Amino acid sequence: MLYFITGGQRSGKSSYAQRLALQLTDRPVYLATARIWDEDFRQRVERHRQDRGPEWTNLEEPVNISRVDIDGRVVVLDCITLWLTNLFFDNQEKSVDEVLEMAKLEFEKLLEKKATLIVISNEIGMGGHADNAVARRFTDLQGWMNQHIAAKADEVTLMVSGLPLTVKAGKQEKRRE
Repeated sequence: MLYFITGGQRSGKSSYAQRLALQLTDRPVYLATARIWDEDFRQRVERHRQDRGPEWTNLEEPVNISRVDIDGRVVVLDCITLWLTNLFFDNQEKSVDEVLEMAKLEFEKLLEKKATLIVISNEIGMGGHADNAVARRFTDLQGWMNQHIAAKADEVTLMVSGLPLTVKAGKQEKRRE
């Protein structure tokens, strides 16, 4: 089962994904893709860790997300945007199309796992047009990868102001009450 949760910054994506994971299992996995680049971001990551309880297994993998051992688990992957940022900047010499193909291949390997995936991403292209070429290239990469994941997903949810809007409804997996 693949759940895809997307939306703007601070739209409630992570909270919604975590609640969903806890409805599906009492021992969820949190797969973080972030690299810590400054003190402010380190504090933000630490706040996220503290918000999750001891029932969570925390894994960190900034690039090779298919290498994690998650078979049989419910996994919140947070997030595609940071993962793509890592791929994008690790491969600056490559075109957006080449990085997109790398991302799709890695994501397909992740889908081969026997896990329930709750994947979080950002809709960064809904605002104004980026003012520089790098930002425009990344926005294209993000949008195309989001489309790829949404096409594969069983359910797609768009978060707006803390409210989940169903974009694509699929079969319901049994949730714990």
